[in-house]
Amino acid sequence: MSAQFGRRLYKGAATAAVAALAVAALSGSQAPGVTVDDQGRRTTSDTRPTPDAADDSATGNSPYYTDLPPLDSPKPSPSAGGTGTGSTDSESGIPATVLDAYKQAAASLQESKPGCNLPWELLAAIGYVESGHARGGRVSADGTTTSPILGPQLNGNGFANISDTDDGAYDGDSSYDRAVGPMQFIPSTWAWAGRDGNGDGEKDPNNVYDAALAAGRYLCRFDWDLSNGSDLRSAILSYNNSTDYLNTVLAWLEHYRKGVDEIPDGTGTLPEDRSDHNGGAQTQPSPPASRPPNTTPPTTPPGTKPPTTPPSTPPPSTPPTTPPGTPTDRVHHLEDAGTAKLTARTGDAFGERISTRAETSAGKGVGKVRIRFTIVGDTDATFSGGEKYATALTNSSGTAVAPALQAGEETGDFIVRATVVGRSIAGLDYTATVTERVADALARTADTALTCTPGGEFADQVEVKATYQGAAADGVAATATLIKSADDPAENDKGPYFRDAEGNPVRTLTGLETDAAGLLKLPKLYADDSTGTFLLRINTAGGATLTVELTVAAAESPSPTPSASPSA
Repeated sequence: MSAQFGRRLYKGAATAAVAALAVAALSGSQAPGVTVDDQGRRTTSDTRPTPDAADDSATGNSPYYTDLPPLDSPKPSPSAGGTGTGSTDSESGIPATVLDAYKQAAASLQESKPGCNLPWELLAAIGYVESGHARGGRVSADGTTTSPILGPQLNGNGFANISDTDDGAYDGDSSYDRAVGPMQFIPSTWAWAGRDGNGDGEKDPNNVYDAALAAGRYLCRFDWDLSNGSDLRSAILSYNNSTDYLNTVLAWLEHYRKGVDEIPDGTGTLPEDRSDHNGGAQTQPSPPASRPPNTTPPTTPPGTKPPTTPPSTPPPSTPPTTPPGTPTDRVHHLEDAGTAKLTARTGDAFGERISTRAETSAGKGVGKVRIRFTIVGDTDATFSGGEKYATALTNSSGTAVAPALQAGEETGDFIVRATVVGRSIAGLDYTATVTERVADALARTADTALTCTPGGEFADQVEVKATYQGAAADGVAATATLIKSADDPAENDKGPYFRDAEGNPVRTLTGLETDAAGLLKLPKLYADDSTGTFLLRINTAGGATLTVELTVAAAESPSPTPSASPSA
């Protein structure tokens, strides 16, 4: 009873203080009097603009959960990655699949809209406030909620008045719209904001991968930089126009930034309090019979105005019990599924992809299990798309195949770790190696003699082709040096030379690289007053070497024409 009392005391008496601290910490760059204009951009007026209709927001200003984070701060977890709190608290922990969806969405936005600086913790904060992380992670392996999450009918009776826009296709209501899914999109917003986040070809607001990516795109749809306090507040208010909503989201954002536990799917706790102050469950309409066809969202979404009228919140439906014996529950360990040696040259895609098999204790494959692949170590290698982690679903034989790995410019070994999303079992490590691009042979592309007169320039430029095991070696580093002799590779101080940008003599070139066809064409060569035979040596990464002769000689004088004999 004392713990519950302390919680209520915190929620009732300290809400404003905690929210104010969160706003101060996250919004320090907000200038006095700065608000947002009718396109969701900052202004310096003293009053906020009159809000547009609620259907200009993501949620239609539907009700939301008002529970605040626990009083105790998260503690760093000793587990791998160091992202946990050290305790598996179902109240502040995030279900594994839902957490994976938030992180994937943020990683995707970092690639497509890096200037937005969207943190996954913001998606987590909104996901908690909107649906309690999909009702405590009641989702299938592909991220779809086990039953629809629907807000109240937006019929103007205590809520916004939004007439039906989707013929009930998403929300099962052909009279009025309702907020749908883990991120609580109203159908009219989902029609242009919806995204396919799990790669199944559909845009489903009830799928946490799709909904999280859509929420990220929505928050980044203007030129907002969410690392800026003012822009962060504008983006959150555009999602649901309420100062209380803003403060609640900011409080959870700050909490998640300190660390978070990954807990098993279906074990999260549904929040208790909602902004409509109605503890009873709302009547839910029948789920839609079928999903509407995918539509390409317009290039420019409708203008969004951060509203100022506090809304009401979506009532939760009764959380379903966790289905017993889910595929993830049956996984005992991971096994390699025949992955060959993982090697690539810098800048190349790895030819082999990682295959991992989820098995029971008896060695039987388990299908429909989500496997997370994470790149570990100091490397610039990524998965295709530029991300450091990826997830894949096991097939009927229990095998999941990771996306292709892409090598960066750094050489050496790194680890790819496979783990089961939603289960705390030992991961499986794969070693991948990035090697330098090399050549094992060099040859001139022409056999013409390279000659020059003293003080002149060579008519032909030196061009060579690098190969490796008979194939063109592209992107191979090379150097070219005018050396003293075949036995002395030191740089010569006389004879032929190259020129730098200022026209000064240069006898060593570094930073050279073969082109896509393995070719390397050197700059023009010039001669000083020295005559004789000189040597140019070209070396490549991998040990290929070629020595080219250069001849500097005075021009031959023409032979005198014999005079005609006088006639007798």
